[in-house]
Amino acid sequence: MPHPSLSVFAPLPLKERLFVRGRLASAPLEAMAGRARGVDLLDVGCGHGVLVALLAGAHPDRRVVGIDPDERKIAWARASVGRLPNVQLDASTIETLAERRPGSFDTVLVADVLYLLAAPAWPPFLRAAHDLLRPGGRLVLKEAEDDGSWRVMKALLQEQLMVHLLRRTHSSGAVGFTSRAVLTSALSEAGLELEETVSLARGYSTPHLLLVGRRPG
Repeated sequence: MPHPSLSVFAPLPLKERLFVRGRLASAPLEAMAGRARGVDLLDVGCGHGVLVALLAGAHPDRRVVGIDPDERKIAWARASVGRLPNVQLDASTIETLAERRPGSFDTVLVADVLYLLAAPAWPPFLRAAHDLLRPGGRLVLKEAEDDGSWRVMKALLQEQLMVHLLRRTHSSGAVGFTSRAVLTSALSEAGLELEETVSLARGYSTPHLLLVGRRPG
């Protein structure tokens, strides 16, 4: 039976509905949504809006913002989850939003974005996430880690297909995974206090890693 949150995507063409269903089945987005706190939430790199639907659908008291630089995906999101009254969607980058709305969010969520960015783009990205948070707010980050397993090669081949052949995902030119140590260090360097690091690879063919960091204050 389809997940209840997927009902908001019914207006989309079949191809896009299948895509969002696959996205929910292949990544632990519900585990991310379960770690959201507060009423003002931001999903960075929201794509079609699957995580936005999990955050907003059953929580009318929340105000959920989704941003993505891909205007094509934002258009799909606006035609579906964007119809919810507590959802706002914008074709924007995190750095641009941080300039406009510093300290506006209780939780910032980022699912599978850093692996598409070149290493020099990580510090400004994560610093922007820090700046968007209210004092005491949390960053919930999900990436695939390079744990040396067969899952890494499978995930890399899959993402190369999505970026270069199917063009379902946009990259800055870098597609690759890194170690847990590098990811945790990057959060610390951005001024975030690490609260949780947990592997969510079990049951998936991708080595999912979830990290939760808190803005001090």
